[in-house]
Amino acid sequence: MDIDFKEYQLRCELRGHEDDVRGICVCGSQAIATSSRDRTIRLWSLDNRKFVSSKILLGHSSFVGPLAWIPPNAEFPLGGLVSGGMDTLVFVWDLNTGDKVHTLKGHQLQVTALAFDDGDVVSSSVDCTLRRWRKGQTIETWEAHKAPVQAVIKLPSGELVTGSSDTTLKLWRGKTCVHTFEGHSDTVRGLSVMSGLGILSASHDGSLRLWAVSGEMLMEMVGHTAIVYSVDSHTSGLIVSGSEDRFAKIWKDGVCVQSIEHPGCVWDVKFMENGDIVTACSDGVVRIWTVDQDNVADQLELDLYTSELSQYKSSRKKVGGLKLEELPGLEALKIPGTSDGQTKVIREGDNGVAYGWNMREQKWDKIGEVVDGPEESSRQFFDGIQYDYVFDVDIEDGMPTRKLPYNRS
Repeated sequence: MDIDFKEYQLRCELRGHEDDVRGICVCGSQAIATSSRDRTIRLWSLDNRKFVSSKILLGHSSFVGPLAWIPPNAEFPLGGLVSGGMDTLVFVWDLNTGDKVHTLKGHQLQVTALAFDDGDVVSSSVDCTLRRWRKGQTIETWEAHKAPVQAVIKLPSGELVTGSSDTTLKLWRGKTCVHTFEGHSDTVRGLSVMSGLGILSASHDGSLRLWAVSGEMLMEMVGHTAIVYSVDSHTSGLIVSGSEDRFAKIWKDGVCVQSIEHPGCVWDVKFMENGDIVTACSDGVVRIWTVDQDNVADQLELDLYTSELSQYKSSRKKVGGLKLEELPGLEALKIPGTSDGQTKVIREGDNGVAYGWNMREQKWDKIGEVVDGPEESSRQFFDGIQYDYVFDVDIEDGMPTRKLPYNRS
């Protein structure tokens, strides 16, 4: 244990969203914006050392994901906000009035990430493109990767960095790719700038990596047991990551110094200016964590959080009738399948996730998360054939679940 590291404790829980909280945006020192599958964006403002819900922004027709803050400027004296959604749209909001100022149309599929670049908005999408917007209009569009672009950030030097489902990061100077970073074995889901050092990446392969801008990998951090969705850093040198394994992990000098358990998937993590950490959870709750003893939650709130963890663990002992502790981990995907379409269910955090064997490419393709099924194996029929289980599998956000037959053997 690092004797100079102070452990984070719960400061408060922000309740109001009715579904998964997917994104966080720290808006200066006085406010936080959060996005959700419930199609809303909430603004939480600091009032007498407490964060209270001050505005609800409505406009997206499907779940809302990435957010980006616009610092105060001539157009937005008190700052603005950019949001992207499953509905393919990007909205620009005035945080003072809560009004939607611009609707940016152009992406063909889900908007995955946003960056604010000297007055311009840059957006990435599952449609594999980046778009640059100025005053409500597209001024540049280019194919950034051959697979969905999952993340985009702006470096202090002005270049952009993207992360993709093709497992790579790319460094962009204008529309020109000047370097491709290779090393991850699965989707690059999250990116962050680490001041003075380089670029942080979070991946579906369960790892975090720190890269020099030149492309050299400086550090790999391994500790999560499932997809890592988000990463952020603080000027203190600390790093925080959020994962499907339900933990927000805090890292110092490449070592995990604290793991904060949540009652659900941790979709996003962000540092505030003062070093506090904000987490977005699939249980619909935003949580703030602090090392300041004067701001730690009271015992009633701490006990409530402990109870939430206990209830979640109890409810997740089985997934679709399968015992989680009996499912293999990610290592099972290293064993090749024997026939095209062969299915395998593995444990990723507290979730059972189905994979199918792709004989042509000789790899396991993710099908989706097992969300329902019979509590006990009682031989189920699917298309006239009897199986041990028939699961409901969540293939993609906003899409209907799919029936997946499965035999233990």
